[in-house]
Amino acid sequence: MDWKLPKSRIVGTKQTLRALKDGIAKKVYIAKDADINIVSSIVNMAKQCNVEIVYIDDMEELGRLCSIDVNAAAACLVND
Repeated sequence: MDWKLPKSRIVGTKQTLRALKDGIAKKVYIAKDADINIVSSIVNMAKQCNVEIVYIDDMEELGRLCSIDVNAAAACLVND
C-alpha cells in the first residue's frame, strides 16, 4: 500500500484496546500475521463496539502505514 494512516491514530495493542474501551476508536487495523492471542481481545472489543476492522497483510506493513520504524500488530483511528 502506498497510503499512510492520518495523524489522529493510536499504534499498539494496549493503546488500541484502551481507545476501544474509551469509545474513541473509529476504525481498527490488525496485522494478519499478528499473534492471535495478542489481538483477539482487540477484535472482540471492536466487534462489540461496532467498530470497523481492517486487516493489513503483515505487521511490517502496518508499522510502515503508521509511519513508525517498527512492526505493529494493531492500530486505530481515533476521533479528533
